[in-house]
Amino acid sequence: MALGDLHDAVEAGRVGAELIALDARVTDANGAFFDVAHDFAGCIPGCHEVLRRQGLLEGTWCLDPDETLSPGQAAEIDRVYAAYPELNDDDFVRANLERWLG
Repeated sequence: MALGDLHDAVEAGRVGAELIALDARVTDANGAFFDVAHDFAGCIPGCHEVLRRQGLLEGTWCLDPDETLSPGQAAEIDRVYAAYPELNDDDFVRANLERWLG
């Protein structure tokens, strides 16, 4: 579902079970990436981890060397990747990676 489809559904008052389920999936995925379980302590490294997996970064390093993935955060990212493969843009990134980094 594209962003325009979401806007059209909201404007038409057609926010049904499909959109509510999408909302729950996105919230769950964001919780893993932004490290809600640890009060956002791994927020930046979590985003870096997704970019690293896509080949856009070589690591999850931050300016503060003590800012790292929280305990269990990588496993949570694995879980949401497996549970909601439709939410990632890995295919798009893979198709453009050489052009962007070349």
